[in-house]
Amino acid sequence: MTDNTPTLDGLAEDLEDIKANIAAFASQLETTTNKVEQVASAVASGGGQDNDGKDGDGEKERPKTPPFILWLTGEKYAAELEALAGWVTNLLVPTYLGEVSSSATWCASWWAHPAAVARLHALWLAWQELTDPETCGRTGPSVWHRDHLDPAMVHLRAADGPFAACMTHPDRLQHDVLPVPPVTPLPTRAAVAEAEPATV
Repeated sequence: MTDNTPTLDGLAEDLEDIKANIAAFASQLETTTNKVEQVASAVASGGGQDNDGKDGDGEKERPKTPPFILWLTGEKYAAELEALAGWVTNLLVPTYLGEVSSSATWCASWWAHPAAVARLHALWLAWQELTDPETCGRTGPSVWHRDHLDPAMVHLRAADGPFAACMTHPDRLQHDVLPVPPVTPLPTRAAVAEAEPATV
C-alpha cells in the first residue's frame, strides 16, 4: 500500500506553484485594468478620434441619425421630406396601403399634414435601422412590422386620424387639412399664485 501523505518538500513545491499562479493573475489583472483605463480615457476625450472625425484605426464615424423632421426648416426640411417621399411613394404605398375606405383613409397629399409627416418620418427611420442586417440581424424586419408599421398605419388611417377629411375612395381624390384646435396659453406664475387658495 502506497502512502499518499504529502511530504514537506511536496507542500513547498505546491506553495511555490500557487504563488506563481497568483503573481501571473495579478500581472494579468494589472494589464487588463490599464487597458480599461485607456479605453475609458479615450471615450471621455472624444472616442479616440483624430481631427478627420475618424477613429484611430481608420474607420469612419457612424453617421448621426437625422433630427425629428418637424424641427427642420428650409432646405434641410425639403431635402428630408424629398427622401421620405421617395420611400413612401416607392415602398410604403404600393406595398402596404391597401384599399382606401372611410375606415382606412389616405391622402395623396400626405406631406401637407404635419402629424402624418411626423409619423411617416419616424416609420421610415425605424425601417432604415431595422432592415439593415449589420445592425439588427434577421429579426429586424419582423420587429419593424410589429412595433412600427402596424401601429403607425392604425393611427394614420384611422377614421379620426390626420386624413379624416381626405379621400375615402381611390376614384374620388380629396384633400383637406383639418383645422388645428386653438392652444390656450399657459397662465403666468403670478396668475397661478393669485388663483391658489390661501393656506390656513
